[in-house]
This record gives sequence, C-alpha cells and structure tokens, in this order.
Amino acid sequence: MRPELSQAVGLLRSNAPAEIERAIRILQNTVYSFSMKVCGHREDAEDTMQEVLSRSLQHLVRIEDPSALAVWLYTVTRNRCWRMRRKGAHRARVVSLDELMPGEAELERLAEDAAMRPDNRLLKAEERRLLQEAVHGLPTQLRMVLVLHDMEELDTEQVAQILALQPGTVRVRLHRARLMLRKEFGSLDRALPRRRRTGKKQARGAKSGDGQQGAECRELFRNLSEYLDGRIEQPRCGEMGRHIDACPNCVAFIRDLRTAIDRCRALKLDCPAGAALRLRTLLTREYLRLLETATREN
Repeated sequence: MRPELSQAVGLLRSNAPAEIERAIRILQNTVYSFSMKVCGHREDAEDTMQEVLSRSLQHLVRIEDPSALAVWLYTVTRNRCWRMRRKGAHRARVVSLDELMPGEAELERLAEDAAMRPDNRLLKAEERRLLQEAVHGLPTQLRMVLVLHDMEELDTEQVAQILALQPGTVRVRLHRARLMLRKEFGSLDRALPRRRRTGKKQARGAKSGDGQQGAECRELFRNLSEYLDGRIEQPRCGEMGRHIDACPNCVAFIRDLRTAIDRCRALKLDCPAGAALRLRTLLTREYLRLLETATREN
C-alpha cells in the first residue's frame, strides 16, 4: 500500500482545514491515478474521482485503519470504473502461458541488449506513454490485478479482497500480467525509431530450446513472479538461484521483467490541478461539517 494513504488517514483525523485539504488532495490523486491506469480516459477518471469522493465523505469520517481505507477506496473506484467502461475497451483475450514465454531469438536479443550502453534509454515522457499503452493492452482481469499490485502497491490479500478472488488466483493472474506487459512493452519499444547502438555484444549463453537447459529455463519462467517476490521456499529457491547464476539468458530475461515491474511502480498520474481545486475546496468544507456532526453525536 502506498504510504500516502497512511498519511491521509492521519490528516483526516485532524480538525485543521489545511491538513484535511491535504488529505483530500492525496485521495483525489489516488482515485484519479488508479482510474487512468485502468480505463485510460481523462474525462472518465475525472468523473470517477468526483463521484467516488463526493459519495465517500461520510465513510471517510469513520475510517481509522489505512488498510481498511485502501481496500474500501479501491473497491468503490474499481466498481465505478467498471460501470463506466467504454464499449470495446475491455476485450476478452485468452493467452496461454506458453505464448508469453520468450523464444531463443528473443533471449539472445535480451542478452545482447544487456551489454549495450545505457544511452539508448527512452525519454521519460515517451516511456510513460508506452507503458500506459501496454497496460491498456492487457485483458481486463489481468490489468486490474497488475495495477492494484504493482502500481498501487497493495499486497496479495488486499487485491484478493478488492476483486473477490482467492489469493492464489491473484498470484496466477499477476504473473501472467507481468509477462504479458513485458512482451507488450517490448513490442511497442522496438517499433520506435532507435539511435544506432554502440558496444560489444555479449557472448551468447545456452539456447533456450536446447535440451535440459531449455526445459529448466521454461520451468523457471513459469514461476518467476513467485521467485522475484520471495515466495519460493528452500530448497527450490536455491535451485532456481543456481540455475540463474549459470544462465546468461535467464539473467537477461529476469532483468527485462524486473524493469517492467519497476516501471509500473514508478508511474504516477496526478489529477490535473484545474479539475481538482474547486472540488477539493467543496469536499474539505463538507468533510469538516460531517466531522463536527460526528463529534457532537459522540
């Protein structure tokens, strides 16, 4: 869970208008950012932010636990986004795990790219645009899990509660979503005009399709999210680590997947100031009124 939500709970307990306004700003950005990542339309995200927060004030007065606030706020926002989804925006796609596995040529390309100098990085704005496009290209079920877990930084149990799923189902969908995002982002990235690369190619490691080595690579890729998130127990974790240390292709693939996850966690889409200021003033005033009423009743 993002630390900003814990901060917001503390600010909401204050009677100071300035601190409550800061809390409302945090909640505005949280709802707007989540809506943008899931739906991708600014107008829908602004409408969702306004409706969710306008209807949430009485509930916010009573919430004291940051985790409870996160689960409740994302559940309400997710339901609102689902009702507002645009026709054709959430296409159903069934993708097998095998389709998301890298082939020999891709693994060799990743190993070669890892040896290149880092002067070929995308500009921040372009990287952000590509990431949003890649996220919106995911099937809805996978996108929702990825956004909640890797972008909004909720844990597996919180995501399961918000989406009414079993934790195991969340983990399976998260792994597929990460693999698909890596693939989608890589395809978009490679379609851009690139500057000429410099640097020497790294020596090729074992080919992913060759015998036992290839089988071990594919088995590792099937469990890679569990490994990266520290959910594999010993001795299996040790076996996977030893294989990775000896396999340049696996090292390159893991680096690429980690980069995709890190990009997700770094993406922030704050609510535009013009759309938020007037609403924030009204929400702060109404929240203070509700807080005063609740204090009198107690």
